[in-house]
Amino acid sequence: MWSYGACLNTYFLPDQFRPGAGLCRRQESRPLHVVMGNEACDLDSMVSALALAFYLAKTTEAEEVFVPVLNIKRSELPLRGDNVFFLEKVNIPESVLIFRDEIDLHTLHQAGQLSLILVDHHVLPKTDAALEEVVTEVLDHRPIEQKCCPPCHVSVELVGSCATLVTERILQGAPEILDRQTAALLHGTIILDCVNMDLKIGKATPKDIKYVEKLEILFPDLPKRNDIFDSLQKAKFDVSGLTTEQMLRKDQKTISRQGTKMAISAIYMDLESFLQRSGLIADLQTFCQAHNYDVLVAMPIFFNMNNELVRQLAVFCPQVALRSTICRVLESSQSPTLNLTPIPSTHPDLQAYLQGNTQVSRKKLLPLLQESLSAYLDSGKIPEGQPEIVGVSREPVDKEMSRAGNSLISGMSQDDEDPPLPPTPMNSLVDECPLDQGLPKFSAEAVFEKCSQISLSRSTTASHSKK
Repeated sequence: MWSYGACLNTYFLPDQFRPGAGLCRRQESRPLHVVMGNEACDLDSMVSALALAFYLAKTTEAEEVFVPVLNIKRSELPLRGDNVFFLEKVNIPESVLIFRDEIDLHTLHQAGQLSLILVDHHVLPKTDAALEEVVTEVLDHRPIEQKCCPPCHVSVELVGSCATLVTERILQGAPEILDRQTAALLHGTIILDCVNMDLKIGKATPKDIKYVEKLEILFPDLPKRNDIFDSLQKAKFDVSGLTTEQMLRKDQKTISRQGTKMAISAIYMDLESFLQRSGLIADLQTFCQAHNYDVLVAMPIFFNMNNELVRQLAVFCPQVALRSTICRVLESSQSPTLNLTPIPSTHPDLQAYLQGNTQVSRKKLLPLLQESLSAYLDSGKIPEGQPEIVGVSREPVDKEMSRAGNSLISGMSQDDEDPPLPPTPMNSLVDECPLDQGLPKFSAEAVFEKCSQISLSRSTTASHSKK
């Protein structure tokens, strides 16, 4: 198993927050430059924010403060298995990171103390619309939405990974600052995003390949590509340590129409194993009640022993009329035809199916589920409204995939969840997200104090590593 060396001191923090530098009394009046990825906080988004903040801190005058912010709650990090795995491998403790629920960007903005740099996205949700006026730069790898893009310097190039563009910025701007830890983060992220640089799959562009090769030349002791890819891919789709709620939230969308809410969750294991989880029905009930969902549609997806793609469906809903309507629409659908075969269930509120037509992805199933809500509302004489679709996170492929199935999986994922190249998380393009529940009211002074604590923590870790 490959691994990395000791933790580097003050990985992304500027000099004034290193031990002994002290905090001057005027710090709370200085602007805080936040580098933030998208709301999915996939590996590309997280690493791009960390690495770009590191670069800016190293190449900008000492008075400026750059802090990477992971755009999820700290409690949601376990849902990103590859993030957790990679942070551990490069010796970056979770405790030194700042998450979105630990910093109140709106209060900082109102105090005139915030500038925002967006990486791996360029569209802010409605709840963050006020922050657009303090966005100073965008670095992204998806097609630009001119009507939604902030009026600032925008750098967009359609490559496979945003980490490629960050690598280019560093190597063209200040290659001497690049250390092995940062190089390892960028290298592994590009390889994962570009499916191990497989030309047959087509996610890797010439620029992605160019900068992976440059990193390997600069740091020849980086782990082999196959080892990195296999390890990160396994971690990304490993749900063995997750609770039922975490499994449901790992890759979830929500349809809401006239107060009736449906959660649609991809499950990366077979339905039989999922249904055998201890206390499952109670967990499903708690999940729906906690988030005010009327119905939950679980979509297990995995590969069988013959490396064949298998899709299944499970509809959990205590409301008999709503559950019956959804099942009727799915069973009778002709465009597309799902070829559903009922699977015996031990609970009356849950109806399960084997989906014979594996070409029908969640993307193609969503219109049917919207139709089922319409049919239910029509039967109750409730006027319809335009449905709202909310993404929580997007992990587009199956944790069980083997290297032999990579081509099949990649084709499936582009059709299932990812738009055409480059693959991008959906979360940054929606109007609502789990962060809408509110943020703690941190003052600017508290944020700077947090940075100081991070610096001290990293220094202590580095000292112990050297002993």
